Amino acid sequence: MKAELLMLAPLLAPYEARLAEHFHLVRAHSRAEQQALLGDHPQRFRILVTNGGEGVDPQLMASLPNLERVAVNGVGTDRIDMEQARARGIRIVTTDNILTDAVADQAVALVLALLRQVCLADRFVRDGRWREGGFPLLGTSLRGQRVGILGLGKIGGAIAERLQPFGVSLAYHNRRPLMDCPYAYHDDLGALAEASDILIVAAAGGPASRHLVDARVLDALGPQGVIVNVARGSVIDEAQLVERLVAGRLGGAALDVFEHEPKVPEALLALDNVVLQPHLGSATLQTRQAMAECVVQAVLAG
Repeated sequence: MKAELLMLAPLLAPYEARLAEHFHLVRAHSRAEQQALLGDHPQRFRILVTNGGEGVDPQLMASLPNLERVAVNGVGTDRIDMEQARARGIRIVTTDNILTDAVADQAVALVLALLRQVCLADRFVRDGRWREGGFPLLGTSLRGQRVGILGLGKIGGAIAERLQPFGVSLAYHNRRPLMDCPYAYHDDLGALAEASDILIVAAAGGPASRHLVDARVLDALGPQGVIVNVARGSVIDEAQLVERLVAGRLGGAALDVFEHEPKVPEALLALDNVVLQPHLGSATLQTRQAMAECVVQAVLAG
């Protein structure tokens, strides 16, 4: 009899097939399916697979008495009860380092799409309006812009590295300054926002960073400033962000993540100065394959 492997989120099909050679896969992608497991011999599961967005519901984790290992197809652990995991000795394995380049690429793509109005101009052509006259708006050059990065970790550092050749000035905010870092450090996030034309959010999610970008920070960024988020939607106070975008008190936003995914505030859909993506930071074939391989190895090692 094969051991049973709990799948809270899918992997690419070839990698699931590899796991199926060793385990009987029990897929419980919805909350209803997960709740149903609680009364169906939950002690049978020693390993489960999830992703950063799904995480593991604390009640579900508590109801799996023999759980030993959680393989996360992503880097985020903000939706996993890490305190419970540590207390019970449950090992949490993530795909750390694998998606850094893909997310950093996405951040730069969003910056350029927003400044050069790529999505707006694309709609202009598709709607047939070019035949009636040229595109009426001018974009903004990236060269010379002041870029602030919230969270100069691996991903934030990779974003900064990619932006350097564009001739921008770079600054950052972390809990503490980094040794030998060439970029200006601001110990106050509001001060960083005030000194930035573009604020890029690359901080880790979780309770400690929830609504770190609040009304004060958004007001400091101001009506000419723009914000880009490739981290977690919870890092920005979304209601305050929407209010300022609608009122013209913020210059624009490019968002790959949202506070209540997959729900996107209706008001954002009508704004031309906003670029919206369905959480695609790591969504390249090469990256997702490497992440899936990492998950498979973590499961088989367990």
